[in-house]
Parts: sequence; C-alpha cells; structure tokens
Amino acid sequence: QFRTLLALQLALFTLPEDMRSEALRRLLEVFGIEDPPRSPHHIKQPPQYMVDLYNTVAGADGITKDPDILEGNTVRSFLDKTHSDEMHFLFILSSVAKNERILTAELHLFRLRTKVAEGPFYRRHHFCQVSVYQVLDKNKLDSFEGKKLLAARLIALQGSGWEVFGITQAVRDWMEEDSSNHGLLVTVRGLGTAPVDPSMVRFASGRDHHESKKPMLVLFTDDGRRGAALPISSLPAESLTPDVRGGRSARSLDQLLPCQRQLLSVDFEEIGWSGWIISPRSYNAYHCKGSCPFPLGENMRPTNHATVQSIINALKLSQGVSSPCCVPDKLFSINLLYFDDDENVVLKQYDDMVAGSCGCH
Repeated sequence: QFRTLLALQLALFTLPEDMRSEALRRLLEVFGIEDPPRSPHHIKQPPQYMVDLYNTVAGADGITKDPDILEGNTVRSFLDKTHSDEMHFLFILSSVAKNERILTAELHLFRLRTKVAEGPFYRRHHFCQVSVYQVLDKNKLDSFEGKKLLAARLIALQGSGWEVFGITQAVRDWMEEDSSNHGLLVTVRGLGTAPVDPSMVRFASGRDHHESKKPMLVLFTDDGRRGAALPISSLPAESLTPDVRGGRSARSLDQLLPCQRQLLSVDFEEIGWSGWIISPRSYNAYHCKGSCPFPLGENMRPTNHATVQSIINALKLSQGVSSPCCVPDKLFSINLLYFDDDENVVLKQYDDMVAGSCGCH
C-alpha cells in the first residue's frame, strides 16, 4: 500500500486527465473505497462519540497511537431513521459491505434530564429497568412473537447522559437477511408491580432533539484488509515521475545522500477529498531515499541479507547483483474519519500507510 501511495502521490499532478482519473481510482482502492462519497448536502457535525473515538485511537496526523485499541479496523455510526417520539428506532445498514465481519454492535441512547419524582413509589424505589428488543413483527409488539429481548439493565431514576446497550445479535440477523430489519423497541418499567411515570425516564428521539443527542447505532467490524498492496507496475511507467521510474537524475541524486526518511505530504484537499474526509485533513506518509554504499553501517539498519548483498556487489563476485535499496523497514497505520454516501460517519484504520523508519534491504 505504501509504495502504491507514493507512486500515485508523486504522479497525480503531472498526469493527463484520463490517467489522473485512473490514479485517483487506484488511490481509492488503497483506502478500500469504490467511489468517492458525496459531500454532505449541508454542513454536518459528526457524532461526538466518533470524534472522541478518533482522538483516542489517532493523533492529529491520523497515525495510530495504539493498534490494539480498536476491535477490528472499522467503526460505523448510524443515526435513527424513524424520526419519531416513540421508543422505536430504525437504522439502515445498507452501507455495510457483505465481507465485513460483525464484531460488536451497540445502541447509544441519550437520557434526558427530567423532573424530580415525588410520591411513595419513588421514595421506595430508585431504579427502573430499561429493555431493548429486536422487533420481529411490528403488528405483534404486545406478544412474545413480535419481539426478542436483546439487553436489559437497571438504571437510576435520576440522572442523564448516554446509555449503551449491546445489540450484536440483531445486527448479525439483519446482515444475513436485510428484510428482517424492523428496528428496535425500548421499554421502561418499574421494579415490582408499580409502573414508572414515562416522563421520569426519557431518551432523546430522532426528531426533536439536537443532532448530538440523537439515537445512534455504533458498529465495530473488520473487513479483512491487512496491508494488501496494489502492484506498483499497475500504473503506466510513462505516468510516473523520474524519481519513481528510477531515472538517471534521480539515481545520481540518491548516490549523494545516505539512506534516510524524507517528507511526503498527502493533502486530501489537493486531491479533492476534503468534502467528505473529516480527519485528518492531511498526513505525512514519508518516503525513503538515498544510497546504501559499502560498507553498511548500523545507522542504515541493514538486514543480514542486505549486508551480504552489499559485500557481493562491492567485490563484484557475481554479475548483475546491485547494491541494497533504501526502503521502509517500519510502517505505521493511519486512521480516517469520514462521511460515507449515506452521510453516516465511519472511522477506518489502514495498515502500512506511513514509513516509520528507513533501512537498506
């Protein structure tokens, strides 16, 4: 992926229009996207949960802080599509690819602050039970046939903020058969026989409340991509700059400098993707450049194979053996936070996208 990205970035702005389109298409493939998503029709703020998750996983430049934080490599968020005051929520999952493995699914509900309850029931009881059901048949919600319990939890009668419920099995069912997606039903009841005043425990709906408090489904998946690179030869040789083709002027310059890491900025605004990528706006992929002259010092981080190759080349013990090459010997992943075609916010992690260090191999 890194070598493909380097070739595309260096060639992108020197290509004829048809080759530029092909280069952008290949770059989208590196990021696992078939077509560039449309920019949102209006200025839209991503859910704060997704922004916070991105900041936990990645630095300001998008580089992964700790590869073990995320479960899988993709996190998708979906807002409720019912836009109703009822406790019935519907999430459209058509943007989830069939090859994505469903790891964990969560329902995030924002509990609104309500009035202080009075009366003997509220003096004896301080909790109520919130249950989340998978809707099987909208016409039979009053019976066991119409719904299946997914999660239930006691929550305090007083309080506000986000409540999170696990709904993984429902999402797996929907992915197997999308016509079975009739949404989720949430109920609140008191402990014992006395009912709870519905106004005491209220969750923000998809209609009348601020975007930041709307019901949300958060889905953790893995698409199986692990640094599968496109062959660099798949780009026409004539479309590459001299540095990428290995032209004489580039090789001469390389001989003057020892192998080292150099800057390579990838700016999504210049590429034309700033309308749908939220963060980062750009990042430094770095690239490796320079010579690997004999004898190879430890500062060039040579492999044993490179050391032997360097000796054979220097002593001319075999025909056609070149000196070792300056290449990345450590690669880091980056994270993108972006809007998909349905204006859902996605956090995706990509392996092997930043050269962490360079060595002679």
